[in-house]
Amino acid sequence: MDRKKITDTSRIIGESFDHYMNVYAEMTRLAPGFFQKKDWAGMQALHKKRLRLYKDHVNETKSQIITHLQTSVGNFDFWKATKLVYHEQIDNRLDKELAETFFNSIIRKVYHGLAINEELMFVHEGYNSCPIFTNLNLFNVYPSEWGLQRIIRSIMDDYDFGTQYLDKEADIQFLVNSVRDVILTRYETTEDTVTQVLKSIFYRNKAAYLVGRTRVGGKWMPFIIPFLNGPRGVYVDTMIFDPKIMAHLFSFTRSYFMVEVDIPSQFVAFLNSVITHKQVHELYNAIGFNKHGKTEFYRDFINHLAQSDDQFVVAEGIKGMVMTVFTLPSYNIVFKMIKDYFDPPKTMTRQEVRDKYKMVGLHDRVGRMADTHEFEEFHIPLDRIHPSLMEELRNSVNSLLQVNENELILKHVYTERKMIPMNLYLEKCSFEDAKMAVEEYGYAILQLAKANIFPGDMMTKNFGVTRQKRVVFYDYDEIEFLTDMNFRWKPKPENYEQIYASEPWYDIADNDVFPEDFKKWMIGRKDVQDHFLEYHKDLFDPGYWQGLKNQIKKGELIHAFPYPIEIRFRPDEEA
Repeated sequence: MDRKKITDTSRIIGESFDHYMNVYAEMTRLAPGFFQKKDWAGMQALHKKRLRLYKDHVNETKSQIITHLQTSVGNFDFWKATKLVYHEQIDNRLDKELAETFFNSIIRKVYHGLAINEELMFVHEGYNSCPIFTNLNLFNVYPSEWGLQRIIRSIMDDYDFGTQYLDKEADIQFLVNSVRDVILTRYETTEDTVTQVLKSIFYRNKAAYLVGRTRVGGKWMPFIIPFLNGPRGVYVDTMIFDPKIMAHLFSFTRSYFMVEVDIPSQFVAFLNSVITHKQVHELYNAIGFNKHGKTEFYRDFINHLAQSDDQFVVAEGIKGMVMTVFTLPSYNIVFKMIKDYFDPPKTMTRQEVRDKYKMVGLHDRVGRMADTHEFEEFHIPLDRIHPSLMEELRNSVNSLLQVNENELILKHVYTERKMIPMNLYLEKCSFEDAKMAVEEYGYAILQLAKANIFPGDMMTKNFGVTRQKRVVFYDYDEIEFLTDMNFRWKPKPENYEQIYASEPWYDIADNDVFPEDFKKWMIGRKDVQDHFLEYHKDLFDPGYWQGLKNQIKKGELIHAFPYPIEIRFRPDEEA
């Protein structure tokens, strides 16, 4: 075996990963400048550019490797040896878990037909332990003997955004009062009371966030402080202590943060102590390392398979016209596959559906669209597939299936967080929960609209209800940009023939939308229907939709608050 070719291949992959991480860090460091200048279009463009960066580097490296290896590209023993060399090469890196994922991405691209293989890939972590790093560079420390006023003033000084503030003194007192009301009314400070705030600031859309924790009452009390840069300057918008709201900020329905990270594993460990409701793979996703988040998810999945014995079954809910959806009852994930043939009236192609999912991946999800991971050559033990599911898969996605002795191989599949389909939720929930759900449903549609997304098929079966009773859209095959749609009032008939016409007597373009028709089908549950129609009457007004469209076309970024408006310090202050 050509030893030089092995070391050269390992070096090419390592250098490409190093370049990717350097460019990634350079892009991330631009976020504070966009926030300072209120360049929201620039911030969004930067976010999309950074999302494409990983794939661009993988494709470029793939071309280099194929040219370099030629006939060795599919040699099992060659790649087994290369993995060992690469493992030694990255051993001293502070981000070696990400480097392993990058290696996996490269080999899956260049080694045709390769399944997930422990001998050739880092299916599990390639190391048994991690060095313990000092936290001195991770967060700023504020001792309790300073007193609350000095601590808050120091935090505001340490995290200055270098631009005009609305009223910094008022912000300080808002924060002081919040700490007094939420923490000091319940706990007394002691000698071990201390406050820690991550040095890195989290940027997303129009907001910047500080993440910290206070040691009090024998435990850590986490908090998040959001800042906005509005027309009148920078201001603290609120202080968040509620763990559910904090978890939602890092939700699978949110876009990834722009945040500087030196040691990813250390950073995630700190976040895991603050955002306790999130799994490790979700936190890697949230800070922008979504490809490694995918790796961590897969590791969690195979560990769960080893510790469970239930079978995969068809997911509950109305069967989709475009996707076949199944799940493992003991696992909080659904698996979605694009059908071989679509039921009428669907006319798109499989590639068009994949393009819609890519569109969602690059867009701001504003807490209302589920993030997905895309897999190829995904293996599931055959004995874990329920016979009724196998029949359904054979009937709907047979071209994407391959069966060997003891495994079912899915050639292409998406994974997504499991939710209760809203139509089923409304059938079973209480009146009060139904009222909340239909309010959430309307907010989901309107918040997506403000982010320039028109969902298309807005039937309740295409929305899910999360464990926190939040409504999320998850059917992407008909989504369009809001700015591409034309919102109209239906013309009024002027004669007998028009009144009794069996079909519309007026011209309708493909992108025409008549919001007044939404009333006919949006909510079928009778006891909450009137409440919904009144609560979200803007949904049925073409003028409202057209107004949103005009705002977006002017370049305005309409901020979607990821926390209740009621907890804002200045509820009427413009973002």
